[in-house]
Amino acid sequence: MIHVVLIEPEIPWNTGNVGRTCLGAGAELHLVGRLGFHLDNKQVQRAGLDYWEKVVVHRHDTWEKFLDSIPKDAALFFFSTKGEKAYWDIAFPGEAYLVFGKETAGFPKSFYEIYRDRLYRIPQKDESIRSLNLSTSVGIILFEAVRQSQSRSGEPQ
Repeated sequence: MIHVVLIEPEIPWNTGNVGRTCLGAGAELHLVGRLGFHLDNKQVQRAGLDYWEKVVVHRHDTWEKFLDSIPKDAALFFFSTKGEKAYWDIAFPGEAYLVFGKETAGFPKSFYEIYRDRLYRIPQKDESIRSLNLSTSVGIILFEAVRQSQSRSGEPQ
């Protein structure tokens, strides 16, 4: 099982798009910390289309509560423009947690030190672009994890 983890997402349509993408990939969505919107927001549901009610969503009030809810040895991968390693260097295990920061500020500052060895980026040709859209980034990484999983098993998840 692949899990997508959004830390304090701020933009409802990004979260709706991510939820729809999770459903299509067979992944679960974890929303951690303060949200910049309510989950019943029409923009979240509109972006998720008719599928939002089918998305498996886990809500965690804090990062610590999220960590308490997953296995202690869970494979956590963090994605940020500040990552030094490219995402294509990852060999995703069958169960992975793909962690993304909020749209305007990324991760809490402490994450960049604590999780430095698990921090990856999506390389871009034009470095003048500050970052890709959150839902686009999730789609790139999530479907790479799915591709690797299917390549190993030979079967869709």
